[in-house]
Amino acid sequence: MHDIRNPELWPSGALKIEWVRHHMPLLSGLEAEFRSEQPFAGCRIALSVHLEAKTAYLCKVLAAGGAQMYITGSNPLSTQDDVAAALVHDGLNVFAWHGATPSEYEAHIRRVLEIGPNIIIDDGGDLVALMHSEYPQLIPGVIGGCEETTTGILRLLAMDRARQLRFPMMLVNNADCKHLFDNRYGTGQSVWDGINRTTNLIVAGKTVVVAGYGWCGKGVAMRAKGLGAKVVVTEVDPIKAMEAVMDGFTVMPMKEAARVGDLFVTVTGCAGVITRAHFLAMKDGAILCNAGHFDVEVDVAALREMAVETAPARNNIMGYRLENGHKLYVIAEGRLVNLAAGDGHPAEIMDMSFAIQALSARYLVQHKDDLVALPRTPGAMTHDVPREIDQEVARRLLAYWGCAIDTLTPAQHKYLYGE
Repeated sequence: MHDIRNPELWPSGALKIEWVRHHMPLLSGLEAEFRSEQPFAGCRIALSVHLEAKTAYLCKVLAAGGAQMYITGSNPLSTQDDVAAALVHDGLNVFAWHGATPSEYEAHIRRVLEIGPNIIIDDGGDLVALMHSEYPQLIPGVIGGCEETTTGILRLLAMDRARQLRFPMMLVNNADCKHLFDNRYGTGQSVWDGINRTTNLIVAGKTVVVAGYGWCGKGVAMRAKGLGAKVVVTEVDPIKAMEAVMDGFTVMPMKEAARVGDLFVTVTGCAGVITRAHFLAMKDGAILCNAGHFDVEVDVAALREMAVETAPARNNIMGYRLENGHKLYVIAEGRLVNLAAGDGHPAEIMDMSFAIQALSARYLVQHKDDLVALPRTPGAMTHDVPREIDQEVARRLLAYWGCAIDTLTPAQHKYLYGE
């Protein structure tokens, strides 16, 4: 089963997948283990993650463990058609293509849900939301799922608080080996990879405004500073703002930052971060982009309404001339700059994140009898990844790097933990 753009593109996608296979040692090790153990035999997994080579390799690892994979993307601009074709060539079920319209995107999500998944692997929460709204009759067959992103976790927690979430979800982004590395180092690098490839402009000497100082914002700001930029941070959380100041950055509200910024990166997960009033205050030539999951942080619709002239300025950059004569540029129309303008996070970073996904999925299957037996209590369906999975990922990677760490003696363990 598949619904993709062009199956003939598979050789190019296969090369990309083979490249990341050689640079993702954790997943490579799990692929061999899963092939031997077959932990997902007879299990249907629905997956919605940015569909590029690293995600494709995760799908192949799960399939090696016996899973029947039903795959779609989590953002139309990040789907790579040749990678989708390579997965179909290898016998996996894919429903996605680059540049899908909103209706096409939802149709693809429906295709992976209507098969009745046992495990859901989500990135942003679209699979889980649509399962509850349109396929409630299939929910009893769901053992549980995993969520990759901060944005998706916020949606899950809201559903859980409202007592609407009806199956267990592992909050993968809360795992230390996910947000401390993927968010900070992965987003930090891939955002600037995307910006630099798209604009071909220098960063040094410019004023970069980073909206949001969570783990992703920390990474974006750190890399901007390393590239020679003057960095301004905007925040709504006073503790995070204080941390940004102590990290050496200037903190101010967006209404002030709008006047001084040359390049704006939003990474808050919230809507309406840069709006009409901010556009009017910006310098001529300011560049805006979004690194949050959904394209709601920069109000591109309002900017389009305000513009007296709109025209492409460069591939993947749209220019908007305002009545005051200033021209503003938006990369990737406000969608994810790191994925729309490049290949996303580095393979080594996603190796950690996807290893947690794979091990969490195995944990759900291994404990399915316990999970099914538990009363599905509304308001108690969101769960952190078990600490032992986090530590297993770290130990495996340290071993691959040839690093060893100390261990506590029994006396030290008793001193620290009283056991």
